[in-house]
Amino acid sequence: MTAIALTVAGSDSGGGAGIQADLKTFQELGVFGTSALTAVTAQNTLGVHSVYPIDAAGVTAQIRAVLDDFNVGAVKTGMLFSADIIRAVAETLQSYDSPTLIIDPVMIAKGGASLLLEEAVDALKTFLIPMASVITPNIPEAEVLAGMTIESDEDIEEAANRILQLGAGAVVMKGGHRQGAHYAEDLLLSADGERLALRSEWIYTQNTHGTGCTFSAAITARVAQGMPISKAVIDAKRFIQAAISDGLTLGSAGHGPTNHWAYQQQNAAAKKEAVFID
Repeated sequence: MTAIALTVAGSDSGGGAGIQADLKTFQELGVFGTSALTAVTAQNTLGVHSVYPIDAAGVTAQIRAVLDDFNVGAVKTGMLFSADIIRAVAETLQSYDSPTLIIDPVMIAKGGASLLLEEAVDALKTFLIPMASVITPNIPEAEVLAGMTIESDEDIEEAANRILQLGAGAVVMKGGHRQGAHYAEDLLLSADGERLALRSEWIYTQNTHGTGCTFSAAITARVAQGMPISKAVIDAKRFIQAAISDGLTLGSAGHGPTNHWAYQQQNAAAKKEAVFID
């Protein structure tokens, strides 16, 4: 049976992030992708130029149209923009026997533009995070959600535990924003005590636009196929490492997109060697 996933997120006209990155990732991993659009953005490698949010009722209608018809195995949320949209998404998903929910708490674009209104953070913490099987914040996002500054390994674990206390089943603390690191290490902590550190080579590149969207979409795809969270996170780490290491050089001198088809093209043994787990 064909696995189906739903992404609830914004559109990136440049194609590197958002709905476009999610659907590309689902396709590359053999999952049929469906979508509910929360906002239209005018953006490219140089940044986000405009944001046009969708009415919350329109977001609800899209989600219902998908869940009423398709056997969705996993749902991912990305850019939600406003408290009204967050509440609408949470209430709509609660009205179904909802599939596994993966949250990418998108707050700030690579170029610095805000993609989540300040008052929406409380709504995210109150209404949506308690429904999540896994949430995938980067360090700046984790600082906001945990209400603390993150500067050390101990801070990362403390922030992860604070986010778990909001009700999420698991949290993946992404390490791509750490300063002075020679490797990219992500930490998975779950409410049931599971702990995994996933380390990969640091790739020096500007072509990282959409990495967070792509990583969480890969988790969503694997969960939709029936994979446990921890194994889905490991495979998603391999997927995003391939996408960054075999990157594309597109657009101007901004943050270019990753290569969504690299994972399938790379040698299977090389993919396994790219990540070390302890």
